[in-house]
Amino acid sequence: MDAHYESPREAMNQISELELIKKLAPIELLVLDVDGVLTDGGLYYTETGAELKKFNAKDGMGIKLVMKAGVAVAIITASASQVVLKRSQKLGIPHVFLDVTDKLNTLKQLCQELSIALEQVVYMGDDVNDLESMRSVGCPITVADAMPINKSVAVYVTQHGGGKGAVREICDLLVKAKSQ
Repeated sequence: MDAHYESPREAMNQISELELIKKLAPIELLVLDVDGVLTDGGLYYTETGAELKKFNAKDGMGIKLVMKAGVAVAIITASASQVVLKRSQKLGIPHVFLDVTDKLNTLKQLCQELSIALEQVVYMGDDVNDLESMRSVGCPITVADAMPINKSVAVYVTQHGGGKGAVREICDLLVKAKSQ
């Protein structure tokens, strides 16, 4: 079996919600993957080849609440879909990186630009192309339906799946952490 699909330790929530809130207090940047985190990972195509993605409105409201609480938000995705750009513009997300092959390098450049340490970052990813970034930040988080290896790297696994409120779940905890 491919090593990416094996999990040395797969726990649903590796730290408690209370411990997570303490870990979220110093966070200054929330970084999100798209396919499998902001969406359910499904890829929809029209007959003309246009790509469609389904986003969760509750996740969008959570993102707005987090930004209002003073946490910067960024999207770093391998997707080149302009739908992602349109969604991020509608939500007011200022830092959007599409068609990224080296997510960690992009993350490091963004942190340098914003003067934010990697330890002050939540990175939400669900698949192997997110692992380097997840391993490099202070608070790696993944979604309930992520690949097992991502779950083994995450300090917290959401109760909800990608595109089904997982981002809102973390946003609400971030807002709570920032209000204490």
